[in-house]
Amino acid sequence: MGAKKAEAKAAKKAAPATKTKKEGGGGGKAKKKATYDKLYKEVPSYKLITPSVVSERLKVRGSLAKQALRELHSKGLIRLVSKHSSQLIYTRTTKATDE
Repeated sequence: MGAKKAEAKAAKKAAPATKTKKEGGGGGKAKKKATYDKLYKEVPSYKLITPSVVSERLKVRGSLAKQALRELHSKGLIRLVSKHSSQLIYTRTTKATDE
């Protein structure tokens, strides 16, 4: 019985040594800057702007898309159409509405 326990211990010690560590995703600040620039350049030109549309097209999470839309709205780049607890709908700002 002692031999089985010794074998199990040896196998347990050897197992972590064979595992490889995952590498990081990379990108960092350069990727974030590109996404931020794309947000300001492309999103205000969309006809229908929702957090789902932004997260899908810019490949960001929904919570980040919501924050970005709030920022664009506060700067006057997009206009709020409907606000509901589960869905925010924006549209592009036109010159006719600015006057």
